[in-house]
Amino acid sequence: MPITKPRVITLLVATVAAIAILFCGYIALALNWSYSKGERAGFLQKVSEKGWICKTWEGELSLVALPGAAPEKFLFTIRDQAVAKLVNEAAGKRVALAYEQHQGLPTSCFGDTDYFVVGIKELNP
Repeated sequence: MPITKPRVITLLVATVAAIAILFCGYIALALNWSYSKGERAGFLQKVSEKGWICKTWEGELSLVALPGAAPEKFLFTIRDQAVAKLVNEAAGKRVALAYEQHQGLPTSCFGDTDYFVVGIKELNP
C-alpha cells in the first residue's frame, strides 16, 4: 500500500498537533506543580515590570541573617497582578514573601526566576 501525498500531509499535521499538545501540557504542569514552597523574610529592595513582549514583575529581597554580615539577595517573579500591587506598596519595608518554586519552564516569558511570589505580609521592624 503506497503512501499518498494527502496521507503524508495528514500524518505531518497530526504529528505537529501532538507535539504542540504535549508541549502545552508540560507548560501547564510546570506552572501548576511547585517543586518547593516556602517563605523568605527581608527588606524589599526592588520591584519592576520587565520584558519586551512578555511583561513580568521581577523583584529583589535583601536577606540579612546576622548584623554586619553581607546581605544575600533573593530574586523573585510575580505572576499575579494583585500580589504585584501589594508588593509594590511594600517597597522598602521589611516583609515576608510566600513563594513557590517552579523549575523547568522553557523560556523567560514566564519570569526570570524559578521563584514565584504568591503572598506577602509586612513585618514590624
